[in-house]
Amino acid sequence: MPSRPAIALAIALTLSAVSPSGAFAEDSDSNRMILMDDKNPPVAKVEPHPVTLHGDTRIDNYFWIRDDKRQDPQVISYLEAENNYTARVMKPTEALQQRIFEEIKSRVKETDLTVPYRDKGYFYYSRTEEGKQYPIFCRRAGSLDAPEENYCDENVMAEGHDYFSLGVKDVSPDGKLMAYSTDTDGSESYVLRFKNLATGQEYPESVKDVDNTTWANDNRHIFYTTRDAAKRTYRLWRHELGTAPEKDTMLYQEDDALYDVFLMKTRSDAWIIFGSSSSTTSECRLIPADQPLASPKLVEPRQDDVEYYLDHRGDTFYIRTNKDAKNFKIMTAPVATPDARHWTELVAHRPDIKIEDTDIFQDFWVSSERVKGLRHLRVTLFKDNSTHDIEFPDAAYAVGPSGNAEFNPKLYRFSYQSPTTPSSVYDYDPVTRERTLLKQVEVEGGFNPDNYATERVYAKAYDGAEIPIAIIYRKGTPMDGTSPLLLYGYGSYGISSEATFSVARLSLMDRGVIWAIANIRGGGEMGEEWHDQGKTVLKRNTFTDFITAGEYLVAHKYTSPDRMAALGGSAGGLLIGAVANMRPDLFKCMVAKVPFVDVMNTMLDPTLPLTVGEYLEWGNPNDKDPYFYIRSYCPYTNVTPQRYPAILVTAGLNDPRVGYWEGAKWVAKLRSVKLDTNPLLLRVNMGAGHAGQSGRYDAWKETAFDYAFVLSQLGIAS
Repeated sequence: MPSRPAIALAIALTLSAVSPSGAFAEDSDSNRMILMDDKNPPVAKVEPHPVTLHGDTRIDNYFWIRDDKRQDPQVISYLEAENNYTARVMKPTEALQQRIFEEIKSRVKETDLTVPYRDKGYFYYSRTEEGKQYPIFCRRAGSLDAPEENYCDENVMAEGHDYFSLGVKDVSPDGKLMAYSTDTDGSESYVLRFKNLATGQEYPESVKDVDNTTWANDNRHIFYTTRDAAKRTYRLWRHELGTAPEKDTMLYQEDDALYDVFLMKTRSDAWIIFGSSSSTTSECRLIPADQPLASPKLVEPRQDDVEYYLDHRGDTFYIRTNKDAKNFKIMTAPVATPDARHWTELVAHRPDIKIEDTDIFQDFWVSSERVKGLRHLRVTLFKDNSTHDIEFPDAAYAVGPSGNAEFNPKLYRFSYQSPTTPSSVYDYDPVTRERTLLKQVEVEGGFNPDNYATERVYAKAYDGAEIPIAIIYRKGTPMDGTSPLLLYGYGSYGISSEATFSVARLSLMDRGVIWAIANIRGGGEMGEEWHDQGKTVLKRNTFTDFITAGEYLVAHKYTSPDRMAALGGSAGGLLIGAVANMRPDLFKCMVAKVPFVDVMNTMLDPTLPLTVGEYLEWGNPNDKDPYFYIRSYCPYTNVTPQRYPAILVTAGLNDPRVGYWEGAKWVAKLRSVKLDTNPLLLRVNMGAGHAGQSGRYDAWKETAFDYAFVLSQLGIAS
């Protein structure tokens, strides 16, 4: 990156580790002036970068902080200076951080194992061992009494790496081979490799930038998808094991940047299904799993704003589609003629219930449905088409399928948890409706669920929409407006914020902090319309809904503005940034993790990961109306001279989803104009990506850091 000329000494940039001298120094390589100060925060140099579009000129004073290669020594030094400053400010909380970390660790059964599930003659499970960061994947052949085979130990694979993430872990149908992919820096650039599980031999070939895989039934051919430079999954390939990847056959390339390629295999093992999908449109193609060299067959050409997805049983395809059904319906079609002309309705559209997914088995099928913000599991028997919902006891909860690998089981397995119920795995008999608890995660250290309570309330938005809020707290917490409270939100992409259990959260609630989850528009809790009401030209509803939730919690005496914190990450970080500009008086402090706060500049750069595909979520600012709408709420663009809450911002240097520079630029601009002395901290993980640290102990330390910041700002020091 070319050097940039220095401007006035008064706006010099702290670019390196801070010196105790407090003197100024000059960086001869860049001609930048560096302020060496042991007490004050880094002050980013102002280097105006004008951008004009649609007759509107924006001045980006901190454009220089962006470095696509993450190698500019000026930028790296600046980020390190921010980290050093954050460490100094947070030093008084180090004992609290350590206590919270030890509390989390003490509640976790560090040596533990998951419930085994059966797949093609093997029982698969994973286990953890005390002191080890990552899980160990194991299996037993034919019986749970058979010898254990450790076929994938992430701890061994992670040796020599500060960061490690296992992507694909795909065992061949005969159980003898494994395709696996790894990422060792957080950039999500996964490399695919192959291993003989019987001998431990690694095959010589490897493939870069792989997203997903699935085996053909011959145990020799494997299909995989790859990403382009913008991290878009755009190609499908067929590989023959033991051959050079250069000889692989590309079966499909998606040229429209709005679409990603997906890949799966039906539970029946009969079909490889792949296709293209955007957030509003999809199409599918078929390859017989027994005929990997066959040409793909298109099911139904894409039609704007129509999605459809396939599953299989016998001579029938089951199709979940939103064609003339906003919240989806279920259709069937003959395997011989699966196109839309031959679709027959099986489950009609219901405006108040969204069908999120289906699991098809030999004797029954289960649909995952979203009803009034909660997921329901609806079971239907093929023999008589009788249907019923599995019932759950809590006011707010999270539930989903778990380990249902085989096509012809007698039982259906699901996992269940609530804010007061640790993650639990059940086997369910679809005929007798009996459920058997196989395992509930043990919470050590004297945890008693009866000590905690969950409420579900609704806050009325400006237009009458009712915003669900889940409220979790330790019984006995005062409800007189004096209690500290942390409000969490996300509200994008139609993703639902579930009411889950968290051992870490107990460290807040045991200190009297109420935890609240706002199911704001833009999420998917209340169906597709809920998502639509919080995206593109209605995106501001997401932010005002969160404000409405905060105001409700204050009005109903759960907390007060000087005792309330806000938390969100990624697109939820955008939420935090927008609300910070709109209602800074409503919160005492905020935590924005890897926040998507530079919406304007990012959505104008099609070379960045995710940008083009997300025009359907945010709008395309190359068009005039979306430009000015995004401009009206973009957190970075709308920073203004006013008092802000205390704010902690996190970022990952290698993050491919939200560039580290978004949070860094936002902090720099906030520092330059805000009218308060509240802490403003930037913490950049210099060796990880979007999800932060990969090892479980390191992740707990990150959580402890975030919680210590919140607690210290809310006046809780121990």
